[in-house]
Amino acid sequence: MNDIVPTTVLAKRGLAAVGGIVGGVVLYTLSALPSFFGIAAGVIVGVIGFISLSSRESGDRLPGAICLAAGVLTVLSKLGFLGGTARFLLAAGCLGLVVLGVWNLIKFLQGMKSRS
Repeated sequence: MNDIVPTTVLAKRGLAAVGGIVGGVVLYTLSALPSFFGIAAGVIVGVIGFISLSSRESGDRLPGAICLAAGVLTVLSKLGFLGGTARFLLAAGCLGLVVLGVWNLIKFLQGMKSRS
């Protein structure tokens, strides 16, 4: 039989689902921006990630690291460093975040179904 999934697990999965899907869409948007705006947005996202990474809360460090990496990759891809590698890593990160978000959404919905 299906065991009831605890509320805290459901909340974490739901938050991870929304964060992954929205993060992937934002990362795709960053990669589609023109050079100047892409560089500016990449710097802003990188600074926000750095600030989150230096937080005392352990829950802020992983999203901070992801934001910092997204900002650095956006700037590198807009400046043309690393050839197409930065662009490829940006696209792979976008796809990875969306897939992870959809996976967490499926697990969240399964958990919700077990509660009904």
